Amino acid sequence: MNAYHQYSSIQRNAPVRAAPAPKISDDVLEEIQEAFTLFDTNKDGYIDYFELKVAMRALGFDLKKDEVLKILSRHGDDGGSKISTEGFVNVMSDMISKRDPLEEYKKAFKLIDENGTGGITVANLRRIARELGENIADDEIQAMIEEFDLDNDGSINEEEFIRIMVNGH
Repeated sequence: MNAYHQYSSIQRNAPVRAAPAPKISDDVLEEIQEAFTLFDTNKDGYIDYFELKVAMRALGFDLKKDEVLKILSRHGDDGGSKISTEGFVNVMSDMISKRDPLEEYKKAFKLIDENGTGGITVANLRRIARELGENIADDEIQAMIEEFDLDNDGSINEEEFIRIMVNGH
């Protein structure tokens, strides 16, 4: 079941105006608001279908056209042609709060393991650090791998990665 269908099935009988956004972290709320602001190209406090689709994709939701149109018809303004900041925040907060953390960890692992080798290597972490603008020495990256590499194969496999994400170690 994709994220929209999960969201849609829960919201089927919801009123046009969603209830206050579910409790999410301030960082996630800020990320949602930044996405809205970035794609509100004419700065009128609303985004249309195309802007909504791109903003949702930026937040990790790649929905099909009909799914985006349903969100607009249920939560949008002006006959479902656009959605306000408040509507966007409510919809995205709800969708984000319903994500399965395990699935999100698996997606993140696949993004880091860009070659699909089944393990995160020093080269993978060096690339991520560079993309984030961090300057981390190879010996520090190697020490990170060694600390969490429970099967001593020289890389972090998906199980080890999920353990790190869930337990912090």
